[in-house]
Amino acid sequence: MNVLLAATERSDRADRWHRAFAALLPDARIHRWPGDAPSEVDYALVWKPPTEVFRRVRVRRAIFNLGAGVDALLAIETLPADVPVVRLEDAGMAVQMAEYAVLAVLREFRDADHYVRAQRAGHWSPLDRRDKSAFGVGILGAGVLAQAVVRALSPFGFPLATWSRSARAIPGAEAFAGPPALRAFLARSRMAIALLPSTEATRGLLDAAAFAALPAGAHVVNLGRGDLVVEADLVAALDRGHLGHATLDVFRDEPLPPSHPFWHHSGITITPHVSAVTLVAEAAAQVAAKLRALERGMPVTGVVDRSKGY
Repeated sequence: MNVLLAATERSDRADRWHRAFAALLPDARIHRWPGDAPSEVDYALVWKPPTEVFRRVRVRRAIFNLGAGVDALLAIETLPADVPVVRLEDAGMAVQMAEYAVLAVLREFRDADHYVRAQRAGHWSPLDRRDKSAFGVGILGAGVLAQAVVRALSPFGFPLATWSRSARAIPGAEAFAGPPALRAFLARSRMAIALLPSTEATRGLLDAAAFAALPAGAHVVNLGRGDLVVEADLVAALDRGHLGHATLDVFRDEPLPPSHPFWHHSGITITPHVSAVTLVAEAAAQVAAKLRALERGMPVTGVVDRSKGY
């Protein structure tokens, strides 16, 4: 099989992708973009490819996105409409996302930031224990990553809930589905953790109305996509004191510009899109297994429904 690798990352990481696929697919001819890209290949393995890739190279069978989020790929105007797009499923990301979510929840529930500030000020300042039964954790999403977060949080005894576009039950969490249920879901979420993809239905979902529906003092965590959050509305909700804090790992513009107000806002904690990074070895093994399945005429999972955006 002929395979095009178009991973526009720093060269050392692109080289790691190439070595991993060369080892896993010894019978494949792997071409690198732009160096030896042919006019036609069976498969393309891409991450943030330039539009020129699909102008110059015809992909016959499938395009694999070397990451979980496909919004940037689907937005490319030259992406062929008749070729299936396949996304990564987990590949080591779910456990990372669960770690991050647990850290954020426990940091808030156990008032870690308060004690950091108290130490710096030289104050002995114990707080009363929070009521865990009133500390609802709501997860926006119900896919593989959300399921991992629910499993990780379940042993701590927080009231858990999920919200998704269509009904999907996860053991250990109350299920909310569809726009009519969003307000009720938010109203019981002392912490709201966003794990949604970027689609027409989710962009700007966390806006002034959504923040107002959350309980006073609520904490918003965004691990999905930056455009889920209306930035000005988030800052306004924090500034007027309705929201207690926000933990943000993803942003509309990445890297976050140095002049962005998020950097120096006392109510915002920032991390540089590290909640769940793509692990090359695990991801390459998953993609290689699917390539071999397609070569045998078998179906694969993770095929993107372009009408939904994921």
